[in-house]
Amino acid sequence: MTTTPSRRPLVAFAAAVFFIGLAPDAVRNSISWYGFGAVVLAMVVASIVLIVRDQRRTRDRITMGVLPWPLLGFLALAAASTAWSFYPRETAIAVVLQLATTAVVLPAALLLTPRERLRTLGLALRSILALSLLFELVVALIVRAPVLPVWVTGADRVDPPLLLFWSRNLLLEGGPVQGIVGSSSLLAMAGLLGLIVFGVQLAAGTVRRAAGVLWMLLAIVTIALTRSATITLGLAAVIAVCVFLLVMRRASTRRARLAVYGVGAAIAAAGIGAALIARPLILEALGKSADLTGRLGIWDAVIGLAEQRPAAGWGWISFWAPWVAPFDGLVTRNGVAQLHAHNAWLDVWLQLGVIGLVVFGVLIVSTGIRAFFLATDRLPSSATDAGGFSTISLLAPLLLTALLVQSLAESRILSEGGWMLLVMLAVTTKSAMLGRHVPLGTEVVVEDRRK
Repeated sequence: MTTTPSRRPLVAFAAAVFFIGLAPDAVRNSISWYGFGAVVLAMVVASIVLIVRDQRRTRDRITMGVLPWPLLGFLALAAASTAWSFYPRETAIAVVLQLATTAVVLPAALLLTPRERLRTLGLALRSILALSLLFELVVALIVRAPVLPVWVTGADRVDPPLLLFWSRNLLLEGGPVQGIVGSSSLLAMAGLLGLIVFGVQLAAGTVRRAAGVLWMLLAIVTIALTRSATITLGLAAVIAVCVFLLVMRRASTRRARLAVYGVGAAIAAAGIGAALIARPLILEALGKSADLTGRLGIWDAVIGLAEQRPAAGWGWISFWAPWVAPFDGLVTRNGVAQLHAHNAWLDVWLQLGVIGLVVFGVLIVSTGIRAFFLATDRLPSSATDAGGFSTISLLAPLLLTALLVQSLAESRILSEGGWMLLVMLAVTTKSAMLGRHVPLGTEVVVEDRRK
């Protein structure tokens, strides 16, 4: 895939943003939290410069409504929660960080073409996966001992809890490995995202076949080495959604589409029912305990707290601040204070109440609907890859599926790389549905044939 010299700095910057967003602990663990803060500040400044430099283009898109109202509503609600927050100072800081995270991804969402966005994600994810395996290899063959982050000092280095290690030196034992992201579950998610992106690149012909296949195999190996049950289920969900979308593309009549909807709904219902009935066997096969590795206890604690302020929540905070009530001592596992609910929906209810759940749900559903129709509606013949459809349009629904599965066991969709991807998907699908395109490049103009 080629990029004109004038566009390369923007593509490189976007790739760096996604790399840091999806692997933030790689930066924090290597150059400290202060170094991470300096990098984030530089990214925010650079994003503002890029937006201002192309202010005519970004202003036109914003004026035309490419920023979805549910996204703006969620950010506004988070900001407004400062007024009733139990910890107003922390809420104000969290809102600033949420806005900063949103700002750094806007250049990629507003200024890049679909192929350029696909390339930036590919660059970021290839870097994360390759560096993670190289990091674990160095730890296994040279260091030969578990590795702690640089910010762990003094007494904390004496018999530290397992959850504190950057790498546990388990590569030669078959995992679970943590890579540069410092977490097997987050590394598995990077592998799943990589599998999606590399697969779309391969199908769209934007990378050489041999390279595309090699990177897909590397992503599969990474997922296997992490032993993540959540991402294993996520992979199954992504495959199921991909098959459903491809079948929908072949349904050329209204009756055929209704039949696919019906069969798809029946299969999904049967699958969920079977999973609930066979839950103990599934957990045993995936190597998980009956309490989902302690998550049931965390969820019980969060639900009990959320029920005390069910309507509007305790106030936005994103990652919990363990030094402030009610999070101080709320949940501790294996000697480490937990910083999120391990379920994004419970975290939204806890922090923004039922009101926040409704707004967040609308954001997810509206983004999902747009992504679905963009992937299954035929395009003008001049704007397609083959058969009247854009291959790259499969990216949005598959990425959203991965994020939603992860949201059931992690809260990362609300912060850092997860939030970046959600913002990008919400904005770009809205832009495409409005028929907007970037003048520089080859953005696909989507015509809504359902009208």
